[in-house]
Amino acid sequence: MQLDFSNTTHLDDNQLQNMIMHATDGWSVGDVVVRVRYSRGADFSGTCVYATQRIYINLGKHLRYPYIMNTHIARGKTHLGQWGKPAYTVEFADGLQIAAFIYLHELYHLLVKIADRNRRQKETMCDRFATRYVVANYGATVRDDAGAVALSDSWDVQDLDRFVARARVGSHQNAEQTPSVLNHDQQHAQQVLTFGL
Repeated sequence: MQLDFSNTTHLDDNQLQNMIMHATDGWSVGDVVVRVRYSRGADFSGTCVYATQRIYINLGKHLRYPYIMNTHIARGKTHLGQWGKPAYTVEFADGLQIAAFIYLHELYHLLVKIADRNRRQKETMCDRFATRYVVANYGATVRDDAGAVALSDSWDVQDLDRFVARARVGSHQNAEQTPSVLNHDQQHAQQVLTFGL
């Protein structure tokens, strides 16, 4: 994997790049462009542009920590004939953890495409993939709709890696094995003019 990276937020470049490389290790994603920037007012957002393999991580400059994020990770339930999902939350200690969640969420969208799976209605899977990472690597806390700590067996209920197994390194003949980082300022030939989303 080759990473074209830039960051215009207060977050540490090295920590962000290390997180991205660690999270992407083992996946055959080719060249990836990641832009970390402040949002235009929203608490956070993320975008994956499939055509250019570009991931945007947008963070609210106004955020205070710990930050509580609503997610789509809970199992669906039927209650009195009505189907729905309880509101599970993830608590983040800092901006790096939110950036990791957004990156992993958008990365899973990309992995679904690379694995040639149906891309529709994958928000729950993307949230679970991202939550699994921030819980395992940062100790983020997941809470159920009653506010109690939610154990992983209540939300980590899909074989997410198997679903995108065709995106694993080694599953393609031309998979790149050696990761490297391209600094955005040093790679003018590879830059693409982007517009706000």
